Amino acid sequence: MAAILPFDYPQLLFKSAQAQSGASQVWLTDLDGAVGPASSDHFRRTLEQAAEANVSLLVLRMNTPGGLDSAMRDMVSAILDSPVPVATWVTPAGARAASAGTYITAASHIAAMSAATNIGSSTPVSLSDGNSAESAAGQKAINDATAYLQGLQQLRGRNTDWAAQTVSDAANLTASDALDQDVIDIIANDLDALLQAAHGLSVDTARGTLSINVDSADITIIEADWRHDFLNVITNPNIAYILLMVGIYGLILEFYNPGLGLPGITGIICLLVGAYALQLLPISYAGLALMVIGIGLIVFEVISPSFGVFGLGGLAAFVLGSVMLMDTQSAAWQISLPLIAAVTVATAGLIILVLGAALKARRQPVVTGDPAMLQMTAVAVEDFEHEGHVHASGEIWTARTNSPVHKGDRLTINQINGLMLHVSRQGRPEH
Repeated sequence: MAAILPFDYPQLLFKSAQAQSGASQVWLTDLDGAVGPASSDHFRRTLEQAAEANVSLLVLRMNTPGGLDSAMRDMVSAILDSPVPVATWVTPAGARAASAGTYITAASHIAAMSAATNIGSSTPVSLSDGNSAESAAGQKAINDATAYLQGLQQLRGRNTDWAAQTVSDAANLTASDALDQDVIDIIANDLDALLQAAHGLSVDTARGTLSINVDSADITIIEADWRHDFLNVITNPNIAYILLMVGIYGLILEFYNPGLGLPGITGIICLLVGAYALQLLPISYAGLALMVIGIGLIVFEVISPSFGVFGLGGLAAFVLGSVMLMDTQSAAWQISLPLIAAVTVATAGLIILVLGAALKARRQPVVTGDPAMLQMTAVAVEDFEHEGHVHASGEIWTARTNSPVHKGDRLTINQINGLMLHVSRQGRPEH
């Protein structure tokens, strides 16, 4: 019997059901797509909950083109430290366990594939994109990846020679070839076949050697929860970049027009979420520093227009930082160049708008202050005989006069002493 439950379903129910039925528990969860922070987080939390619920076997149903090295290593470490046996199953037909998926499969206690699937192509991405493996850095990456994969294969008693081939030559194997060459343990086209083949196998886990007992097991499908979906969205490099930009420009707008509130609140939230997403991704701190410097120069241009010097310099630094931001060669984890271009054009438009406003303001005559306010008209806002308040140049001023004034009278400004205006009724200057 199979049940489909969200990840955060209370584990007490699982334990209670297991105790009542006496049947072993098998959990099934999916990794469909690139290996990243969201999939890694979901898998590790599922594995932790499986250990608490004393699950007999966790099946990872996988179809992946690869992904981030850091996320893959987190998943591998979780499997190696797990007291619960993990069976990685490459399925359905047409699926693959490429690059990072190969390492996860190798680390698993049971490695299984369906017919018409493939595994391999484990060369580090930076080398597969054209960088020379002959260089010192390239050879170092090859040696590191080879030793890592061979260590996992050796731990599980599988073919270590093929590990060197798939790293150095990007070798691939079909399911039948992988079984023949002792790269995997089982070929299974459905879950029942997988469980039948896995039943009775002895595996080494973090709590010692276990014999897998999944005969008549209760199967629970663990679906991704809101946390996985949220991380999956914000750790998309393009989304993280947009959040960062919305946050920064929201704060700029709030500082430029204090008191609006909404831009500032939106900016802070987006900036924090974007920063959280970036710390989960492989970023270049040099690129991030260039972006920060560029934005700082642009903000300085907005606050104190320098007629383009700081704005253009900041724009150049911002573009370079955006291109350099993601510290990986994987196309799935790069910021889209059209998106960078769109943000750059919008930023350039902001700079041009600020420069235009500055030039316009520079050409206009001064309309407030001493002596520009002399002989301007002020309007009395109250009755007074010697000292009261008047409205002038959009502000309320304290004014003195030698003759009685009534509310609404139009007055001429004759003299300004600090914040005090000396006024008279129009047509009747006072001395």
